[in-house]
Amino acid sequence: MALEVFHKDETLQMRRKLIGQSCRLFFSHDPVKIMRARGQYLYDENGMQYLDCISNVQHVGHCHPSITQAAAAQMDLLYSNTRFLHDNIVLYANRLAATLPKKLCVFYFVNSGAYHGHLTSLIDISPYKFRKLEGQKEWVHVAPLPDTYHGIYREDHLDPGQAYADTVKSLIEEAHKKGRKISSFFAESLPSVGGQIIFPTGYCKRVAESVHEAGGVYVADEIQTGFGRVGSHFWAFQLQGEDFCPDIVTMGKPMGNGHPIACVATTEEIADAFTANGVEYFNTFGGNPVSCAIGLALLDVIEKEDLRGNAVRVGGHLKQLLLQLQIKHPLVGDVRGVGLFIGMEIVKDRVSRKPATEEAAHLVRRLKEERIVISTDGPWDSVIKFKPPMCFSIEDAERVSTCIDQILGELEDTHQKKGTADEVEV
Repeated sequence: MALEVFHKDETLQMRRKLIGQSCRLFFSHDPVKIMRARGQYLYDENGMQYLDCISNVQHVGHCHPSITQAAAAQMDLLYSNTRFLHDNIVLYANRLAATLPKKLCVFYFVNSGAYHGHLTSLIDISPYKFRKLEGQKEWVHVAPLPDTYHGIYREDHLDPGQAYADTVKSLIEEAHKKGRKISSFFAESLPSVGGQIIFPTGYCKRVAESVHEAGGVYVADEIQTGFGRVGSHFWAFQLQGEDFCPDIVTMGKPMGNGHPIACVATTEEIADAFTANGVEYFNTFGGNPVSCAIGLALLDVIEKEDLRGNAVRVGGHLKQLLLQLQIKHPLVGDVRGVGLFIGMEIVKDRVSRKPATEEAAHLVRRLKEERIVISTDGPWDSVIKFKPPMCFSIEDAERVSTCIDQILGELEDTHQKKGTADEVEV
C-alpha cells in the first residue's frame, strides 16, 4: 500500500481547509509530514529520518512490535465495553497497583486524559488555559511554581521546599478568611509546561499535610512523567520520598504507547465517596480489552528491555553533556532534570536570567534542519525540553549534544558580531 496519498503541499492545503485552525502543527511555518516511525525515529514522505526527542506518548518507541501484536491479537478476539466481565481489566489494574503505594488501590479507566482541560471545569483550574481566556475564577487559587531558577525562592535558599510549601499554606489561610473551603490541590509531579521543573525536596509532603489539614486531597498528575520516565522510580511523585503518597494519581499519554488509554488511581475511601453519590460511572471505551492488552504489553516491554535503567543511563549521560554545554556557552542558563525528563534553559545572560525566547526558537528550527525534532516549553518558551521515547540511546544523546553545541556557537558568533557592529556604529 502506498504510504502517501497526497503531495505534502496538497495535504497541508486540505488540512488548512478542513481541520480547525486551533489544531496546530509542529513547525507550523514548515511542517514535517511523517509517514512512518520506529523506535525513536520518524520518517517523512521522502524516507528522510528524524530523531524524535519529544514524543513521550510513544513511550517505549514508535510502533513497538510487542504493542502492535498485542493490540491486533486482542482486537481479533474481542473489543467491547467494560460492562461485560473480562480478565484484562483486572489483570491490568493489578499490575498497575503493584507499582503504586498500597493505599492507591482503586482504578477508573478512561480512553484519554484531557490536556489542560477541554471542559470548562478543567480549563478553570488550568492557568495555562484560563490566563488566555476569561482569567482566574475567585474560587481558584494558584500557588507559586516551585522553580528554584526563576522563582521567588531560588537554589541558594536554605530550604526552598519548605518555603514554597509555606506559600500554599498561606493561600489556604487566605481562602479560609474569605469563608471558602479547600477541595483539592493539583500539581504535575514534575511540571512540564512550567519548564521541566524539579520540585525541591520535601515540597509535596509538606503541601499534602497542609491540604489534608484543610480537608482537601492531593492530586498528582503523572500524565507526562509516569511509567518509569524518571528512571529511578516508576512514578515521579516517588522522588519526594516513601513518606509521601498522593490521594489521587492521574495517568495517561505514555500508558498506551500512542493508543488512547488513561486512568485515575485513588484510595478506597475516596472511591467509596464517589460511589455513594448514587450516580453510575461509565466510560464507553475506558478499560476495554484491547486497551488493557496494550497497557499490559507496555508494562512487559518496560521490564524486559530495562527501559527504566536506560532512562537512568542515557538520561544521565545526556544531562552531563548538556551541563558541559552550559560551561561552554553563556546562552545556556540552566540544565535540570531526571532520567529522560530534562530541560535546558536558554537565557540572554546568566546574571539577569532573562529568558532568550527567540534564541530558543532558533535552536529548535536549526535542529529540525539537522533532522532532530525537539520543542520548547516554559512560561517564556525558553526551555528546550527532552522527553524522548524511552529507547533513546547514548548515540542519540551525543548526536543531539553535538548539534546543539554547533548551533549555540553560531548564535553566539552572531551576537558577538552584532555587538561589535553596534560599538563601531556608536
